[in-house]
Amino acid sequence: MIPIAALVLIVIVAFFLIRKAHNKDRWIDPSEPFPSQWRILLTSHVPFYNGLSEEEKSRFEFKVQEFLLNCRITGIETNVDTVDKLLVASSAVIPIFEFKDWRYSNIYEVLLYPSAFNEKFETKGSDRRILGMVGNGYMEGKMILSKPSLKHGFQNESDKKNTAIHEFVHLIDKSDGSIDGVPSLLLEKQYAIPWIDLINKKIDEIFENKSDINPYGGTNRGEFFSVVSEYFFERPKLLAKKHPELYALLEHIFNQDMASKSLSKKKVQIGRNSPCPCNSGIKFKKCCGRIHYN
Repeated sequence: MIPIAALVLIVIVAFFLIRKAHNKDRWIDPSEPFPSQWRILLTSHVPFYNGLSEEEKSRFEFKVQEFLLNCRITGIETNVDTVDKLLVASSAVIPIFEFKDWRYSNIYEVLLYPSAFNEKFETKGSDRRILGMVGNGYMEGKMILSKPSLKHGFQNESDKKNTAIHEFVHLIDKSDGSIDGVPSLLLEKQYAIPWIDLINKKIDEIFENKSDINPYGGTNRGEFFSVVSEYFFERPKLLAKKHPELYALLEHIFNQDMASKSLSKKKVQIGRNSPCPCNSGIKFKKCCGRIHYN
């Protein structure tokens, strides 16, 4: 006779295996063209997108569309518009952009909160300092982001901070089972020890007030990895100048030479006879803007 504890364990394992198989089977690939209006919004709000070639932009658009088909974006006491969705998806895509087959198997919903929150997920009262969080336990598979912080991450191009990218890097780190600052799925074994040694060295510099890296990165290795990843994607040229060894290893981890990219937002001012910003070579009124002028 099977002991009750063993039976419960078998049921739990079976449940998670079935759910994992179900999630794999239900993965949705984009089948519709990327919406033209979304392309204009990416141009206006996402500096990373503007630093890409035309071929790379197409790949980025596909990944953004794919992410939104497989992960819900839900507003909690706040509205969610198209820009919010595109910013969340862009935050997910940027770190894994050069990994063709990457799928976020450990998230299915992002919750947008109207402000910072506390450990009880409350948006009112004291101790509301949390801007983003990757869920655990009963919140497994979910991420919480402060909506103002999400927007700020793309509005301020000089502060080396992007909360949403920070949290998605935690998810990447967590894909091998733990958030420990060593993303085993992206980092070959021979680089693991040099990476850990460099993390320890840089954390020591933070505590000695000899670093321009966000002090929060000194919390632990997991937080350090996410903090310096924000720096890498927000101010890559500055990181390469001040921390060349750190930049080189992050370049290897993410397979991206960020310092060579031109990162900027573009103000899109379009008249009816202007060339369409989607680079089709057609006037705006006959391309992405036809819904407005027909």
